[in-house]
Amino acid sequence: MDFTDYIDLAAERLGGRVLAANDEFFAPKENLLKAAAPVWIADKYTDLGKWMDGWETRRRRTPGYDWCIVKLGLPGAVHGVVVDTAHFKGNFPESCELESCTVDGSPSVVLLEGPPTKWNTLLPKSPLDGDSQNRFAISPSGRVTHLRMKIYPDGGVARLRVHGEVIPDWHEVERVGGEIDLAAIDRGGWVIVSSDMFFGSRNNLIQPGRSTGMHDGWETRRRRGPGHDWCVIRLGAAGRIHRIELDTSYFKGNFPDSCSLEVANAARNLTDPDALAALTWKEILPNSKLKADSFHIYEKEVLDAGEATHARFHIYPDGGVARLRLFGSLAKGRS
Repeated sequence: MDFTDYIDLAAERLGGRVLAANDEFFAPKENLLKAAAPVWIADKYTDLGKWMDGWETRRRRTPGYDWCIVKLGLPGAVHGVVVDTAHFKGNFPESCELESCTVDGSPSVVLLEGPPTKWNTLLPKSPLDGDSQNRFAISPSGRVTHLRMKIYPDGGVARLRVHGEVIPDWHEVERVGGEIDLAAIDRGGWVIVSSDMFFGSRNNLIQPGRSTGMHDGWETRRRRGPGHDWCVIRLGAAGRIHRIELDTSYFKGNFPDSCSLEVANAARNLTDPDALAALTWKEILPNSKLKADSFHIYEKEVLDAGEATHARFHIYPDGGVARLRLFGSLAKGRS
């Protein structure tokens, strides 16, 4: 599995922020986590020099390196990073290094930089190519909340993507109690695989908040043969689903005709598509008609299939869905 299939834990829309940088003379640190791909505007300059869509420091004339501290939007286990130097050709860093720490809450930069905070090497000092997506696979080593990025000796980085698995603070979730959206990204939900996502990413289905447009949902291409589209969601934790909310906002001439949902109870780390297909799936939502650009709630229709770790969502025959919420309760001895 490509590590970029995992959630971008540092995504701005999930709450990711660049808290501090030692230098941002040519371009601000906040650009690092922008959702949009970096752009190049040939004739755009500022009072300080060439405008660049990224984080860029001045030319270093003394030994050392430049750095910034990133707060992940959601804590988790990091599987890989993409250090994108798009459009930085004569001004990219020679190499970079990433360190990680785990400090819950909203610690100050002073605390993060102080002796109480233990930083661990996540990515050793590694060479970078200019105007490239530099990809680094990482062996997960536990829950991470913050990163410190060092660039040697100076220069510009367009974007930083931090792909991994969300690890929520379950003690806090259980303390608050009540029902939760078991599929939500911030609860560790992850759309592992889908039949198609030509127009929109499958993980848009479980993003927080309402959709902002057709681009912000899961949409498949037009099906020209038999069959239907589907996706498999690994729930954030084992639980029992009793309410389903489905949103087709913005999908008007391209919404699915109907949908259904099944669940299975298996090891949560099961991600192999063939093994997932071989599970015993139990229907909890029979085939149900959908409406264009509408919010659907299913509660009385939901069948009790016991505790589940995975859900398989079917749309007939194809089309787009903005959001899917699977509300329920945590299983006893959840895994």
